[in-house]
Amino acid sequence: MKPTPPGWPRISSSLYYRDAAAAIDWLCQAFGFEVRLRIEGADGRIEHSELVYGDGVVMVGESRADKHDKFPYMRAPDELGGANTQNMMVYVDDVDAHCQRARAAGAKVTKEPTTTDYGDEYWTDRSYGCEDPGGHNWWFSQRLRSAEPSP
Repeated sequence: MKPTPPGWPRISSSLYYRDAAAAIDWLCQAFGFEVRLRIEGADGRIEHSELVYGDGVVMVGESRADKHDKFPYMRAPDELGGANTQNMMVYVDDVDAHCQRARAAGAKVTKEPTTTDYGDEYWTDRSYGCEDPGGHNWWFSQRLRSAEPSP
């Protein structure tokens, strides 16, 4: 494979919110993202943004509820009865502290931090699940043990 563009992981994702500006602020406060790029259009509408967490990139934008918009499929879960077609998964250094921070910022914790051992051939993670104010589901994990390499 050819290298990715500088500063971009091989895979990134986009999330849409009714109020992307507020979502960006919340994601930074609650989850520890940092704003790399923020482009505002008319009336402060977020046209494009890039939030980073380590080497990961998440783009956040305004939902496009107008059927005449160029991208009407870009919708927030709370505009679709809470439907999510993906869950975001992020590795963090201290999942318990991260959960406390997210909860204090108003995240709805859907699964308390739990340690899961997938067996000697795989790994052990400690993870929690939550929902952000826009209805997106997130999983945060901390790797506790990696698989032993085969001889």
